[in-house]
Amino acid sequence: MIIGFIGLGIMGAPMAKNLIKGGYKVVVPAQSGKAGDLKTAGAETAEGYKEVAGKSDVVITMLPNSPEVKNVILGPGGVIEGVKQGAIVIDMSSIAPTASQEIGAALKAKGADFLDAPVSGGEPKAIDGTLAIMAGGDKAAFEKVKPVLENMGSSVTLVGDIGSGNVTKLANQIIVALNIAAVSEAFVLAAKAGVDPRAVFDAIKGGLAGSTVMNAKVPMILDGNFKPGFRIELHIKDLQNALDTAHNLNVPVPLTANVMETLQALKVEGHAKSDHSAIVRFYEELAKAEVRT
Repeated sequence: MIIGFIGLGIMGAPMAKNLIKGGYKVVVPAQSGKAGDLKTAGAETAEGYKEVAGKSDVVITMLPNSPEVKNVILGPGGVIEGVKQGAIVIDMSSIAPTASQEIGAALKAKGADFLDAPVSGGEPKAIDGTLAIMAGGDKAAFEKVKPVLENMGSSVTLVGDIGSGNVTKLANQIIVALNIAAVSEAFVLAAKAGVDPRAVFDAIKGGLAGSTVMNAKVPMILDGNFKPGFRIELHIKDLQNALDTAHNLNVPVPLTANVMETLQALKVEGHAKSDHSAIVRFYEELAKAEVRT
């Protein structure tokens, strides 16, 4: 099975490398800035998205948002122009569910299957191949590519039809954002009260308040390390998709709207490219207290 991989950013590059390590032949677009690194790792290059698709049985995209995915797959010189009959296109980006459905319908008309399969776990889990992958689409197509996905994730779940993967990811992103905000608020309170934040972390991480988010983000907050595993600007994008989807479905999401404004404020302050653990900075500024120790 030959796999085309388009989108070699913070997440995509290590994901593609894990496919190579898994023994798959991988084709990447020559115009990508990371193409050289992937070629060194064993990938083949192709000139443009159409050619990548023409050489591949499976095409994976990992891109910033809906417009980029639609352009790469449906635009001039895009995947749809070179995709083979019976091929499977997997978009692992986090985009609007309606965009996934539009792309899926266009590819179906060309005789190709489509899965939306966004991921959770950030750069560290992309590197070690333990992402959580939530997929939407045809069950038979999913089963064909499940071994491929398992080279990039430790959890691979089909959640429903096309678009369901991205609905699931939006739910994930709401929970993650609100969790980081709650952690930030709580630890700023502890710091302002004069209680050692590291001691607070040790005391509560094994209890009901403990979570994967807390374990991943509190050490970064305590060290003042906001190197991006997942950038604030990307979480803004995801929450905008969540708000749009919720409003289209007449679902009130007041807490999501609140944390969205927190992220927007941080963006204005120049933190758009910081890790989303930098949400703590918003609360630190309000309380005039620092959690970092």
